[in-house]
Order: sequence, then structure tokens, then C-alpha cells
Amino acid sequence: MSNISILATFVCQDGKRQELFDGLAPMMDHVETEAGTIHYHLLADVADENKAYMYEMYSDQAALDAHSTSDVMKQIMGAFGGILAARPELTMMSPVRGKGY
Repeated sequence: MSNISILATFVCQDGKRQELFDGLAPMMDHVETEAGTIHYHLLADVADENKAYMYEMYSDQAALDAHSTSDVMKQIMGAFGGILAARPELTMMSPVRGKGY
């Protein structure tokens, strides 16, 4: 299978998670029409109000590269300086089996 998945973990400064969600809104809109993006889910940690996740799945490396270098990505990355407590942690994965794709 050539699909590529990523789990991005975001740790926000105290009380700033909603600002992260708001800052990601342009990307959430953009991926609706982005070729090669299969899944793009923003998730709130229910046990930690300062933590969030993004689950992403792309059809292949070219789709991930296009997403990563998009103008929208460049725009939103600059907006997180006062929101995140650390750089996002990215876990690269290869799907093996599942429902929904």
C-alpha cells in the first residue's frame, strides 16, 4: 500500500488550544479540495485541554509533498509561535489495515 499517514501531536500553551483550532481553520478548508489528501482529522485530547492531534492520510509521497509545501501551510505555520508550547511531534506511519479508506 502506498498510502502515507501522519499523526501530528500539538501541545499548546495553557488555555491556547482553541486558538490552535482557529489557526488551523484555513487548512481544514483547503484540504477539502486538495488532491491526494484522503483523511485530515483535527482531534481534541479529552484528558488534556492543552493537547490536540491531527491525523492525516495521503495517497502517496507526492500528495504529502504538495500538502507540506502549499501556500496555506506556509501561512498557518507562522501563526503558531504564541500558541504552541513546543514544535509539533510528527509520527510517520504506513497503514496496514482498517475501515474507512
